[in-house]
Amino acid sequence: MYRAEPSNDVDSGWQFFSGTESQEYIDDSSNSAIYDVNTIANYDPAIIQYLHYPTGTDLIRVEGSDEFIEV
Repeated sequence: MYRAEPSNDVDSGWQFFSGTESQEYIDDSSNSAIYDVNTIANYDPAIIQYLHYPTGTDLIRVEGSDEFIEV
């Protein structure tokens, strides 16, 4: 999960990736969608404790856990 500069007042800036995407895949806008961060948190509550982190934060999940570490 990465927090970019928000593009408007309702944008949290958070971007979520599986970690297996190629740059070519990411560059194709048809492979992404915009969701309310609350929707993502409902699917994965482990992210909630990190949502206050500042712009520029880059986190990766520790395999097999709900913990994330900064990259």
